[in-house]
Amino acid sequence: MLASAMFTIGLYGLVTQRNGVKLMMCIELLLNSANINLVAFSAYQPNVNGQVFALFSIALAAAEAGVGFAILIALYRLYGTIDLDNINAMRW
Repeated sequence: MLASAMFTIGLYGLVTQRNGVKLMMCIELLLNSANINLVAFSAYQPNVNGQVFALFSIALAAAEAGVGFAILIALYRLYGTIDLDNINAMRW
């Protein structure tokens, strides 16, 4: 229940937000809901594969957040805003 609610909120925010920081937070919410599912379903198994995958996913999310925020800082320095509608750098 909790993971599906978190996933829905994250997906809604990902579709509706244009602010770069809010988008990063919504992506992290999506990844954390997947981690909750991995750990919850792993509780029913005798092995710890779900928890290992969750730890790997947390490490991957930390790297993704670091790269994403570095890109947002570079865009802010270049354009003075992190509103993705106002940035034309990724268009042809």
